[in-house]
Amino acid sequence: MKKRTLKDQLNLACGLCENNLKFDFTFAFQPIVDVNKEEIFAYEALVRGLNGEGAEEILSKVNDTNRYRFDQECRIRSIFLAQKLGMKECISINFLPNAIYSPELCIRTTIAAAEKANFPLGKIIFEVTESEQIHDPKKLLTIFQYYQNRGFTTAIDDFGAGYAGLGLLSDFQPNFIKIDIKLVRNINANPVKQAMVKGIILTVNLLNIKIIAEGIETAEEARWFKENGISLMQGYYFARPGFECLPKVTNWSLTD
Repeated sequence: MKKRTLKDQLNLACGLCENNLKFDFTFAFQPIVDVNKEEIFAYEALVRGLNGEGAEEILSKVNDTNRYRFDQECRIRSIFLAQKLGMKECISINFLPNAIYSPELCIRTTIAAAEKANFPLGKIIFEVTESEQIHDPKKLLTIFQYYQNRGFTTAIDDFGAGYAGLGLLSDFQPNFIKIDIKLVRNINANPVKQAMVKGIILTVNLLNIKIIAEGIETAEEARWFKENGISLMQGYYFARPGFECLPKVTNWSLTD
């Protein structure tokens, strides 16, 4: 009998057919760490080509015709791959709000996949990019609220990169926001960025929203966030994304 590849096993487990999309993909995982506890809090699922091609190449193939199916397969495949790899931490999954026409149907599919994979619903985080052009903001709020009401954790990615910014929080309060990498880069030496991020920290603390600093590349950046009360971080400084694997943290030290 021909030995099934990882991709074949995932397709079989998910009930997916080869012709659902005209392209195929898989995932890499990058840790989100808690520097206070020195442990991995979650892994973000990052879409990749079968030969490790970057997300840009895969996303360039997504259009209005296949957007919904792609979004669904991302959820299902990432959950089953996480289960197959033995993930015990939370999984953070990016979703495409413009692909969702029915939150109820999308969640039903996600719940079915999680139950089949025996992956706890409480460990699934759905994140949306704040800089993405949202065709219908009210629809996004409805989706987020529906997800939260059903026990899922929600997050806004790249916070500070788009045009909604703090205004978005006046309508909806996610569980997490992820500070955009442009604000993170060299923040330890940039008073303007420091002032902006301190304002964000003050606001979200009042709203009981947790912050994840993403794109951390240096000890100085990590140290600045820790000194300002942020313990959840993500970036190359701690670990690079692992292709179809769960990478360990390579550096916990916040000293030079």
